[in-house]
Amino acid sequence: MPEQLPSGFESLATSRAYFTQESMLAVETRKRKLFIGLPRETSLQENRLGLTPEAVQHLVSAGHEVVMEAGAGEPSKYADHDYSEAGAQIAYSADEVYKADVLLKVAPPTLEEIELLHPGQTLISALQMGSMTQEYIAALSRKKINAIGFELMKDPSGARPVVRAMSEIAGSTVMLIAAEYLARSNEGKGIILGGITGVPPSQVVILGAGTVAEYAARAATGLGAEVKVFDNHLYKLRRLKHNLGMQLYTSTLDTFALSQQIRRADVVIGALAVEDGRIPFMVPEEMVATMSSGSVIIDVSIDQGGCFETSEMTSHSNPVFRKYDVVHYCVPNIASRVPRTATNALSNIFTPILQEISQHGGINEVLFTNEHFRSGVYIYRGSLTNAMIAKKFNMRYKELGLLIAVRN
Repeated sequence: MPEQLPSGFESLATSRAYFTQESMLAVETRKRKLFIGLPRETSLQENRLGLTPEAVQHLVSAGHEVVMEAGAGEPSKYADHDYSEAGAQIAYSADEVYKADVLLKVAPPTLEEIELLHPGQTLISALQMGSMTQEYIAALSRKKINAIGFELMKDPSGARPVVRAMSEIAGSTVMLIAAEYLARSNEGKGIILGGITGVPPSQVVILGAGTVAEYAARAATGLGAEVKVFDNHLYKLRRLKHNLGMQLYTSTLDTFALSQQIRRADVVIGALAVEDGRIPFMVPEEMVATMSSGSVIIDVSIDQGGCFETSEMTSHSNPVFRKYDVVHYCVPNIASRVPRTATNALSNIFTPILQEISQHGGINEVLFTNEHFRSGVYIYRGSLTNAMIAKKFNMRYKELGLLIAVRN
């Protein structure tokens, strides 16, 4: 009997040559062209800018429009020509720049600049809670804009990238400042920050165990100084020691231990983070008075009220004053001392954010999908949405999530 040939279906079933293939579905995109404005900073000695020429070129090549006020890049040592070659329009009045849909500033707009804002516009700038007033918030709200404080924005890890970047810069820079004012040329103690063979190392006390403290401690120990760190959060102290990879003197903010160390210190760095709207500890004036002549205090937290009772806000043009013959450096925006580095750091953060806004079809759409970006919004379409601001000024606020659901 002849062998029966398999049917066509049997052949297909037994063959390994045929498998169901996955089909790629088209992904819906709602990419939106952005009109981005970079105004010149008018705040006292604010030298940073939000985007570098390289970032502008990247955004323009992606189809976006960027307008920059003439001279905005000069404090960061970027010429108008650099930005125009990158594809930005150079405007010769603030009015032209403030027509942009997305306004990227470093310092918050002044009351005069707020008058240039228009309804529906998105403002991305610093919030600077310490110097904010109820009248200021009301002025922003009247303009019916979306206001985003970039120091409140978080990344997927839950960290605040702008705060982290500027804190890294500040922490690395404060030790260079301390070394400068310890020198005899600045009527300091005439000692080197650190130490050399046969000479006892200089003494550095740091209040706080966050990012500023980490980078300040790293710089100081690298120079050979003896560093002591105080903070009431043990997990921060433990993390600091782990990140530095070395044994370090650490302590809680015990008044007696702190007073003994400050009395012997050559440099004291105030870098405590704000908790519940205030600095958790302030060094009293009597403790500062015990420090030796020519010692240096650098109050990194001065924009939030300061860590020392003797602190008074200073500027880059007049950065120090003396009290009890102790040098006080209380400049609030230390990162502006090295603006080109700071501008590059900010640009690395803001460029992907602007791209994401575009990819999702605009600011309102990205708020639906990005909870980390949403954390920075404190005014949405004119309504105050930040509970911390509302509590500080005894104002009413509305939940951002509810506003988004209702208005979209």
